[in-house]
Amino acid sequence: MDELVRSAVRWTTTHGALRLAIRARARAGNPDAQVMTDPALRADPYPHYERLRTAAPLADGALARVSVHHDVCTDVLRSEEFGQIGAHRTDRLPAAFRLALRLAGDRPGVSPIDPPSMVAVDPPEHTRYRRLVSRAFSARAVAGLRERTRQIADELLDDLEREAAAHDGQVDLAARYASLLPVTVISEMLGVPVAMREQFLAWGDRAAPVLDLGLDWATHRDVERTLAELDTWWREHLRRLRRDPGPDLLSSLVTTVDDDGGGLTETELRATAALVVGAGFETTVNLIGNGAALLFAHPDQRRLLAEDPSLWPNAVDEVLRVDPPVQRTARRARRSTTVHGVPVAEGEWLVLLLAAANRDPRVFPDPHTFDVTRSNARDHVAFSSGIHFCLGAALARMEGEVALQALFERFPDLGPAGSGRRRDTVILRGHESLPVTLSSTTWRARSASGGSRPDQEPVGTGSA
Repeated sequence: MDELVRSAVRWTTTHGALRLAIRARARAGNPDAQVMTDPALRADPYPHYERLRTAAPLADGALARVSVHHDVCTDVLRSEEFGQIGAHRTDRLPAAFRLALRLAGDRPGVSPIDPPSMVAVDPPEHTRYRRLVSRAFSARAVAGLRERTRQIADELLDDLEREAAAHDGQVDLAARYASLLPVTVISEMLGVPVAMREQFLAWGDRAAPVLDLGLDWATHRDVERTLAELDTWWREHLRRLRRDPGPDLLSSLVTTVDDDGGGLTETELRATAALVVGAGFETTVNLIGNGAALLFAHPDQRRLLAEDPSLWPNAVDEVLRVDPPVQRTARRARRSTTVHGVPVAEGEWLVLLLAAANRDPRVFPDPHTFDVTRSNARDHVAFSSGIHFCLGAALARMEGEVALQALFERFPDLGPAGSGRRRDTVILRGHESLPVTLSSTTWRARSASGGSRPDQEPVGTGSA
């Protein structure tokens, strides 16, 4: 059986079958299924999430019961009665499909959603992985990265001015800023050459649908090829780090790799590297883009931030609440249990609509209003909760704050140049493109002076 046939079997028995089921549910009027199948609805999914909000803790979703309630989502995420789907992803398939999948074998390359990825396993494996990696994302470590992140932001903003001068003041904020800042930061953290950042962004865009269910054949095939390409690159990169380790996170992990439990095995290390680099920029790219779009739509909130810059940290949490980069997650019942009085069978999946929980009126007054002064904005669940709370939450918050504050302070008259284009993914929500216009007086004046800020000589982007 060649790889193309194996891939076709994997698609048919998983995404292909689920695609038919989701579309049938959408035709029957299920709001969750309709959002999953209709890109036009995903442009603004929040009214459709509200159709699932009743007094009941759980509602019928596309493929499983879902919750839009903040307390239900939080309780499930923190409960030991529930675990990651990971290795159990195919448990609910018919026996013939499971047999076909076994014959087809695993997809080429490690995947961020399958074991041994940290987000696909439960303790004790999850505890071991997180302990080894978490020190790089501690509050102290992130604070140490803040100055470098601001330097990267300033370098990229200098580049925006130069590009604007060549294109009548217009640039793509998603491509030239929101994506480049976090991929540069995470590349330096992991010892990845900054020269590779454009390639990683391309790989990230192509691999992002791996999180979704019911992919079409072409997307599924592209995802599998991309994961295989990434895995090949990671193998060689880890070999280079073993020969010449640096001060980065991956180098420190490489030096403790063995197959006897003393560190991460080769496969675990590749899975961890792929997850950390992907999660390290994918969600933050979306955070920066979503934040910029919200501030374009709410000039009153921009004025508040200009008048009181101390509001920026809270503003980032409000962006995460109102338009989170990760819209949903799921958990599997490890044993029969109840959720807010509702029975849940062993092995049953529950889908937790994080984006809807962030607009729960019982927690957030006037929940659909974007308010950078909101006192409890940080109570959102955009980073999940429990033992799988996002490892990079502090890093994402810091990058979002630095990136957005630097952007709007440098270009106070920045505005959209068109509607932009959303990414066609279900779980990840962000902008594929976000065209903007810099203030004509700003970019013309700065381009005339050489394109750099008056108080800083030009610095090569990516310099350490």
